[in-house]
Amino acid sequence: MPVIREDDAVRHQLHGAVFHSFAAPASGSRELCAWRLEVAPGTPGAAHRLTKEEVFLMLSGTLDVTLDGETSTLTPGEVVLVPAGAEVRVDNTGAGPATMWVTTSVGLQATMADGSTIAPPWTR
Repeated sequence: MPVIREDDAVRHQLHGAVFHSFAAPASGSRELCAWRLEVAPGTPGAAHRLTKEEVFLMLSGTLDVTLDGETSTLTPGEVVLVPAGAEVRVDNTGAGPATMWVTTSVGLQATMADGSTIAPPWTR
């Protein structure tokens, strides 16, 4: 049975956030990627457009998610479906840290506001 323990999650940092990769091709997944995102208080996000859909599940704290120009504050237990092609930004404007669980398909890429493309290692 493939079990990925907390200590086995691969840690990445980007745009002031920490990504703990649990499921990805590198860990044996063929179709899905999943990670825990940690965002420190006062951390602004970076707007990006996605090639595949993502699902955000808020675990702790609060995060402001802007999806195609509409902002909503997420609290624990709430979910956002981010469609492929949408522009998304995640900001922690709160006083405490926040975490969310993110799931997507293998191979997701993001186009940043400046036109550059990112192929996150936690989706490979």
